Amino acid sequence: MSVSELAKKTVSTLREEGVGRLLEKTKNYVGASLGGHGQKSKDKAFMDVLFINGCDKSVPHPPRYRVTHQREQLLAFGIESNEVFYTELQMDQVRHYRSFVFFRCPYTDMIGAFIEKAKQLNKKVFFDIDDLVVDTKYTDTIKYLATMNEQERALYDDGVRRMGRTLQLCDAAIVTTERLAEELSQYVPEVFINRNTASESMLILSEDAAYERDVLPYLEADKVPKKKKKLQKRAIERAAERKKHGVSLAYFSGSLTHNDDFILIQPALIRLMEKYPTLELHVVGELDVPKEMEPYRSRIVARPFVDWKKLPQLIASIDINLAPLEQSIFNEAKSENKWVEAALVKVPTVASDVGAFARMIEDGQTGFLCRNEEQWVETLSRLIEDQALRQRIGRQAYEYCKKRCVTMYTGRGLAEFLQSRRTENIAFVLPSLQISGGIMVALRHATMLQDAGYDVMLVDNGTAEGWCQYEGHEFPVVQARNVRFGRLDKAVATMWVTEAVLEAYPNIRDRYYLVQNFETDFYEPKVPLRIGANMTYRPHVPMQFVTISKWCQNWLAEDYGQQARYARNGIDTKQFAPKKRDFSQGKIRILIEGDCGVYYKNVDESFRIVDKLDPDKYEIWYMSYNAKPKAHYRVDKFLHQIPYEKVAEVYHQCHILIKSSFLESFSYPPLEMMATGGYSVVVPNGGNQEYLRDGENCLLYPCGDVDAAVAAIERIVSDEALRDKLYEGGVATAQSRSWPNLKAEIGKLYDLELS
Repeated sequence: MSVSELAKKTVSTLREEGVGRLLEKTKNYVGASLGGHGQKSKDKAFMDVLFINGCDKSVPHPPRYRVTHQREQLLAFGIESNEVFYTELQMDQVRHYRSFVFFRCPYTDMIGAFIEKAKQLNKKVFFDIDDLVVDTKYTDTIKYLATMNEQERALYDDGVRRMGRTLQLCDAAIVTTERLAEELSQYVPEVFINRNTASESMLILSEDAAYERDVLPYLEADKVPKKKKKLQKRAIERAAERKKHGVSLAYFSGSLTHNDDFILIQPALIRLMEKYPTLELHVVGELDVPKEMEPYRSRIVARPFVDWKKLPQLIASIDINLAPLEQSIFNEAKSENKWVEAALVKVPTVASDVGAFARMIEDGQTGFLCRNEEQWVETLSRLIEDQALRQRIGRQAYEYCKKRCVTMYTGRGLAEFLQSRRTENIAFVLPSLQISGGIMVALRHATMLQDAGYDVMLVDNGTAEGWCQYEGHEFPVVQARNVRFGRLDKAVATMWVTEAVLEAYPNIRDRYYLVQNFETDFYEPKVPLRIGANMTYRPHVPMQFVTISKWCQNWLAEDYGQQARYARNGIDTKQFAPKKRDFSQGKIRILIEGDCGVYYKNVDESFRIVDKLDPDKYEIWYMSYNAKPKAHYRVDKFLHQIPYEKVAEVYHQCHILIKSSFLESFSYPPLEMMATGGYSVVVPNGGNQEYLRDGENCLLYPCGDVDAAVAAIERIVSDEALRDKLYEGGVATAQSRSWPNLKAEIGKLYDLELS
């Protein structure tokens, strides 16, 4: 596609479909051009806001202003959003957004459950409304409703009550006018005013309509581009038609509920139709023309509703826009849309001095305000008789509205409101959801942050998506490849393979790298992944290093120049509760733990130790999640892939743990064994030295010294006083690292307050 063709399609899409659709098509085009997949399917990406539209699809005007246009406002200020009709809302969509805006949504069981789930995840929920249709005490003032039959009225009132119920479940409301804000403040703690605005497409269509009325018919033929010749011909015909008729007034009705508003100015209109024999009245929309106007039927032009894309041309064809409103609380809450729509095509508006019209129109400058019949007659007479006045007021209204009443320039308030009210979020990027020691640490941090009120999500670097259940908590999970568009306040890399996600994704405010081991040494020399792991300790973007290992903190500083924050690692002392061991009866049970396929776990040495123990006196249990015992291992019982919640039971059934690892960032098994009241014989390494104390809570032996390990085991078995000392010391060590005692430390890792 050529540049010129692309430009034409861009302008056409913007005019016909709006900014949001233009952006979507652009992403699809770029994605296809680069060989990618383009825009992800709906609700695959992670975004900032989901709008839930509760307004019936047969009434497109309100959701266009309150959903489409507000989304455009947010997009112009860098906030990505999506929308869904309320009956199509799915619970799983709560995973993909930071906050939710329910527009005119009547309560349903699904809506209630969705809001409850959002709040459980510490996400914010807002209610958006453009009319006082949240309580029957307001709608009872609408005279038209008295014409409904009993069944129709009951159905209408039920919808109003259900909207009110949804409203009261929300954290705050977003409304269009001051009076609406005043009334809704009785139902929710906070109300924000975001006035209705015209979209970019409306502005373009309006300026096209004004150009075709004011400029195109009067251009010399040689100055009109060939592609606009037919358009000029039609514009000339329309201009000639207008000259045949007198000045035209127009009332663009909404629904039948506006009948009483029209009746308000009926006496003034009758006087004007009498006074000006060529005056025309155009009535657009659902309106019952009163019988009192029948004498002027020949000069009354009734038109049905028109599509919003055709509305600018229609408004541009008349001379004066009428916007009467009967005085009532309900009407005071209404928006100034009719004035804005007319202003954008430079047509002057005469409105009732009520509510939003009174607030937005500068009387005599950007429109006229009237309080009684005499003012309506006087003001309209002036405009009918003075074309220059009509043009001046229309032009001044246009100049005001094109800057202050369109989406492009007005989104800051809404954007800042939503940003400031939404809960701070933090994403933990995991290599997978397969449970390991490192994954459990990250998940434990996540649970503490969620309990403290933060919006916590998991980003899986593999293929997992959906939900993660851990320790009574539920976390939304999205795939790393689907994290597009949405803002992350904080993101945490948890293993070296996840660090690249933080470097690649630009929309992150604060980046953290939770280092739990020296992953370079996870690989033998010449393995390409070795250098990949090492590179992550010198990232290309600013990143705060954090760790739960003093050993990691030291080598990060000495070898990589990274000043890592440190917080102690913790343990669930309720799950790993202490229990005294009985050494007087039966065999002494030795537990060996670790993956024998990982060389630094040094499991072979543990089995060389037990080979020297008397089989009649000692029973050997081997627990490993991934590996199976080698053929030469002496194993009385093999425990494979024991669920984490069952691990404490295994410890409770054993007397002594042998842990021979020579490389660990933080070694959990000795701490877990001590917490349960058992005993540990351990090789000291960088990951356990911060909490192990030889002779106080464990016995240490030098790596490779099998005889020393055997001696340590036999010493524990034979020395009851030593066992008592190690028991007390081990339980005390574990209690000092109970997770609730570490909240403040862990919060500081991520610059968050935990209490």
